[in-house]
Amino acid sequence: MKVVVQRVRSASVTNDTINNQINKGYCLLVGVGQDSTKQDAEVLAKKIANARLFEDAEDKLNFNIQQIEGEILSISQFTLYADVKKGNRPGFSNSKNPTEANELYEYFNDCLQSFDIPVKTGEFGTHMNVEINNDGPVTIIYESQDGKIQ
Repeated sequence: MKVVVQRVRSASVTNDTINNQINKGYCLLVGVGQDSTKQDAEVLAKKIANARLFEDAEDKLNFNIQQIEGEILSISQFTLYADVKKGNRPGFSNSKNPTEANELYEYFNDCLQSFDIPVKTGEFGTHMNVEINNDGPVTIIYESQDGKIQ
């Protein structure tokens, strides 16, 4: 499982049926791979919830998202598992099938919420417009395999 964490001043997602937005916090792009498990979701949620990516008074990254009362906008992103080794068109066979991927994506979001972090989402499996006002910019990629951070 891969998660691109972007520290944001604001972020929003829209399509024909949804319109979610957050202020200060994280915009997460969440990819679920063939071998991703609930254990990966749990490990990543804990790591991200506790990540100290917000500055203190001395401009050091010492605060986590709960300490700044931030929010999360979580967007499913199967393209994080794109295989670009051959040809010019990416292949997506490394992504988990949509039904299982959606279940794991929702489980991951539930795990994040268990840390008392407000989580808003996009709509799984649809085309969405995502606006990200990246703060810093701070962008970090987290990955877990076999329940261990990579």
